[in-house]
Order: sequence, then structure tokens, then C-alpha cells
Amino acid sequence: MMSKQESHKNWRRKLAWVACVLAIVVVVLGAFTRLVDAGLGCPDWPGCYGHLTWPNDTEEISTANLIYPDSPVDVSKTWPEMMHRYFAGSLLLLVLSLTYLSWQQRRSPTFKHTNILLLIIILQAAFGMWTVTLKLWPQIVTAHLLGGMTTLSMLWILCERLADKPRQLAESYLPAIKRLRPLALVAIAVVIIQIALGGWTSSNYAALACPDFPTCHNKWWPAADFVEGFNIAQQIGPNYLGGALESDARTAIHLTHRIGALLVTVIVLMLAILAWRTGFRAWSLWLTGALLLQVSLGIANVVMYLPLGIAVAHNAGAAFLLLSLLTFTYRLYTLKAITVGRQDTDTNVQERNVNLSGVSNLN
Repeated sequence: MMSKQESHKNWRRKLAWVACVLAIVVVVLGAFTRLVDAGLGCPDWPGCYGHLTWPNDTEEISTANLIYPDSPVDVSKTWPEMMHRYFAGSLLLLVLSLTYLSWQQRRSPTFKHTNILLLIIILQAAFGMWTVTLKLWPQIVTAHLLGGMTTLSMLWILCERLADKPRQLAESYLPAIKRLRPLALVAIAVVIIQIALGGWTSSNYAALACPDFPTCHNKWWPAADFVEGFNIAQQIGPNYLGGALESDARTAIHLTHRIGALLVTVIVLMLAILAWRTGFRAWSLWLTGALLLQVSLGIANVVMYLPLGIAVAHNAGAAFLLLSLLTFTYRLYTLKAITVGRQDTDTNVQERNVNLSGVSNLN
């Protein structure tokens, strides 16, 4: 029979997985909302033209247009914005529930993790409000994207920690594992920076600043204003819908994002190669596949002129690559050594090689 403590942990685990799936939906919906230019679909917050949903019938729309003459109702943009808010609000409630459960088990190893997560998602809600009130100020939009990825990442690792699945490896293999760990952390860092660059590219409407590939305006190094493109002290407003930067500044942002993609490719491939040599061949293939998928989607965005489906998938692909790296790295750091005795040496070596041949020792 399951003990009270085990039952409590089981509930937390299930709730964390539901929250994690919901966080993925929120990240994808956020990308969709941004890409269909619905970030200002509702000029107020947290409602929409004073409604809990959004104005639908003719009378409601007419009244909303009178109250907000500078932001006429566009139903094609109001519903994505409000759906994003509904899902984000539901996620906040789930994290609150997780936090409440964690306070019932304050000695749990994930107690601090859950409470930090709550603070992050509250800050994320504030960024959502400021995105509207500051009229899509690029600094806030980019921070909102990073906040969403941070929330998703913390929920994902929380699920990993609550699973509490022991992962063991022969002690003789730990030196090889330790050599993997720093590169895995570097890979996570460059992917996070690249996601930030992607957010800056999107919030400044620079995704098509270079309409060709692999060159940009048919040049390997076109005119670009990096100072203006990365001026994070640019003034606020009145409205950043459609972007406010000149062409050369947007080109600089796009070029930097491409250079970042090249750096991510080199480092993640290095990690995948080293993982293969260490014996984690399934993980090596997984990371390579996630990387190639994301790079392919990025190229397709340019050559196909930013189709909505591929653009949304590119955002989801960034989350997929980040979560893959986080999972791999977390499991590298939580591996524990098994001391192998001298008896049955040949059998033990054979068993270790079987474990190292794939993902079984990190699953």
C-alpha cells in the first residue's frame, strides 16, 4: 500500500507533468500570437476591450471601438491574444497548486525549486502585462519569450527530479562522463543566447531582413548597423508593431542570429560526437536530430518567406533543442557510480558496454 508521503509525491509528479505540457502549449501559443501580429490584439490587460473574453457581436464591437478609437477591434487578433492569456493563467494556477503541495513537504529536495518557479511565473505574468502596456517594446517582448522558456525549462527539470529515477554507471566510466559535462553546459548557454537573439530578431521584425540564403542581399557581409540594432536603451513607444528600426539595423540583428546559429551548430555537434565516443549513441543521434531539425526550420523560414506554420515550428524547435540538452545534462550530472569488483570481470565489462551502447543508462 502506498504511504502518505509517496501518494503526495505521486500527485506532485502528475501535476508537474500536466503543467509541463501546458507550458509547451503556452510557448507555442505565444509564438503564434506574436507571428500573427496579435500582441496588441487587446489594448488592455488582463481583459480584452473590457471583456473577460473578447467582443464578438456587432454591439460589443461598436462599443469597444468607441472606447478605444486608436485600436479598432480585429477579431482575428483578439482571440489568439486571449487564448494565450487563458492558457498562461491556467499554468499559473497549476504552479500555485504545486507550490501549495510543496509547502506540505518542506523538507522535499524540490521545495526551493517549486517556490522559485512560482516567482518566475509571476514575473512572467508581469512581462505579459508590460508587453501590452508598453506596446510591444522589444526589450520586454524578448524578456517575455525568455521567461516562457525559463518557466518551461524549470517545469521540465522539476519533472525529472520528481521522477527520482536512479541512474548508475560503472565507476571507471566517470572520467569520460566528467569530460562531457562542461561542454554540455556550454551547449545550453549558447542555445539560450541564441533563443534570446531569436526573440530580439522577432520583436524587431528582422526575420526577413536578409531575404536570401546563405548570403544576405546577395552579399556575404552586407551593410549592417550593429550599434543601432542592439541598442537596448532605445526609447519606449509609442508603438513597436511592425518594428521601428531602419533596414541596416535589422540586417545586423538577422546576421547576428545566423552567426549564433552557426556557433550553436558547431558546439552541439561537438557534444554529439563526444557523446557518441563516450557510448551515449542514442543521445548523440537525438541531439543531432534536434539540431538539424531546428537549423532546417530556420533556413526554411528565410527561403520560404516566413510561412506561419514553419515559423511557429521554429519556436517550438528551439524549446525542443533546449529541453533535450537540459535533460541530457541533468542526467549526466545525476549519474552515480557503481563500484565494480574484481570478480566476474569479463561479465561486468560486457554489461557496462551494453549499458553504454545506447540511452539505457540515461533514460
